[in-house]
Amino acid sequence: MLYTLAGGGTLCGVAALVLLIVATATDFWMQYRYSGSSANQGLWRFCINHKCHAHTLTVAFWDATRAFMLLAVLSCFAGIVLGLTAFTNGTKNRRVRTGGIALVLSGFLALLALAVYTGVTVTFFGKRFVDWRFSWSYIIGWVAVILTFAAGAFQLCAYRQTSGEPAPSNNPES
Repeated sequence: MLYTLAGGGTLCGVAALVLLIVATATDFWMQYRYSGSSANQGLWRFCINHKCHAHTLTVAFWDATRAFMLLAVLSCFAGIVLGLTAFTNGTKNRRVRTGGIALVLSGFLALLALAVYTGVTVTFFGKRFVDWRFSWSYIIGWVAVILTFAAGAFQLCAYRQTSGEPAPSNNPES
């Protein structure tokens, strides 16, 4: 049972890591109309008519969102590595538990990043641009949050399954 749950957690974690990286790196968190032209923005730059420029303003919410997303990626990577080492190392219980905690932490960090971005976007950009919407990079971030929480839950359930089972006895009399 350990390998099934831990394997499912690791698989969800790998999928979440890919989605977190894609969401963090791409420029389609929000799409809007700017002076009659189509525009989109990500965490690192904005694009108007397919010409992209780095964000020139240093705004705290972008910095916070970037930092939380990068920490989520690192935490997710650590959870995956710990989950994978549980298959090869004799310290399965601790590694699986620590990997599960790292994956849940990754989910909370990504959730925090997306909550900050959502709050500022709705209150500030929602009033500034009439025709705007969240785009696919942002949505991928939310899917990654769900996957990281699922991965962490699988890892922690695997830990509970193995810690609740009695240790095999090495009784030579049998």
